[in-house]
Amino acid sequence: MSPTAVRLSRSVMGRLRLASQGLTAAGPAPAAVPGSAVPGSAEDVVRWMTAMQGQDLQAALWAVGVRHPGCGLSDVRAALDDGSIVRSWPMRGTLHLVAPEDLGWMLDLTAERLTRSIAARHRELAISWADIEASRDVALARIAAGGPVSRADLFKEFDAAGQATAGQRGIHILGTLCRHGWLVQGPLAGNQQLLVAFDEWIPVSRRLERAEAVAEFLLRYIRSHGPATVRDFAWWTQIPLTEARAALEAIRSQVVEVEFGGVGYWMSPETAALLDSGVPGARSVLLLPGFDEFVLGYQDRSLVLAPAHFDSIVPGGNGVFKKTVVAAGQVVGTWAREGTGRAAAVVPELFDGIPPLGPAAQAALAKAARRYEAFLAR
Repeated sequence: MSPTAVRLSRSVMGRLRLASQGLTAAGPAPAAVPGSAVPGSAEDVVRWMTAMQGQDLQAALWAVGVRHPGCGLSDVRAALDDGSIVRSWPMRGTLHLVAPEDLGWMLDLTAERLTRSIAARHRELAISWADIEASRDVALARIAAGGPVSRADLFKEFDAAGQATAGQRGIHILGTLCRHGWLVQGPLAGNQQLLVAFDEWIPVSRRLERAEAVAEFLLRYIRSHGPATVRDFAWWTQIPLTEARAALEAIRSQVVEVEFGGVGYWMSPETAALLDSGVPGARSVLLLPGFDEFVLGYQDRSLVLAPAHFDSIVPGGNGVFKKTVVAAGQVVGTWAREGTGRAAAVVPELFDGIPPLGPAAQAALAKAARRYEAFLAR
């Protein structure tokens, strides 16, 4: 690439990620990239992001909303209710939001490897393939007779059929049925999703040859998450690094590499162009949900989160990621919403050693808090 007008720093790299992820008003994602989805709906945001961490449903709803200023909580819930967005286990054994047409080929890529990785656990739980097939038949018969079913009611059906669900056995059976494309989570019932038959909920699902699928996955990841490394992508998807590197060769003409700290990072040409035209977000303050892709979408998170502060967002290493305050592309603290009704307020807690926010940053934080409250109200 040509010499840039901006000197690279952690803040600049973080702000480039903000732009790629649709977290700045300016930047290439998702509206300004030719051929990409205009973010007129919640599903456009999810489709642009390719996959969004979704094990915490409320966090996932805000993860969509924060990337689309005109989107409200009811809009994202409606997209889950009508199947415009689906929530399943496309990779890493972790729930993600994805576009429905993408789920099939993603599962084709990742399900077999994950199944092998948890084979020992399934032996401990006495789950054989015959048990999976028997549970599939029970689930599909129940859904065919009674429509969408809650997890609790489905587990009762499993137990009645001799497939015990205690001690994590039920969730492992359910996860396997979803990974292999028999079931998928469908409409909401309160804050829980009901289970539906995959082929009925997603009648049209793309199927790709493996090499083509890995190349598309990598290209879309780089466009929506860059600057990122090939190792980041391999970790994110659990696709072998050798396949990821081969895919990079297939798409190399469509992406741009920049070196920072002796490491090669890849991004879209549109994101790279910001280095010449101006990287947005220098005065931005964002309130991101827990488990957001801005933090969790990479194997190495040190570009935007100082290692010294990692324990502050995952206290005790318990795997539960707190909501984060992001200023100028760097995670600087956590936040919570305290109180109820009109008394509810966003309360930030900056990391030790982070200087207090100045007047401009305080104003940006207040604006972000108002946007969050507006999202909840819609």
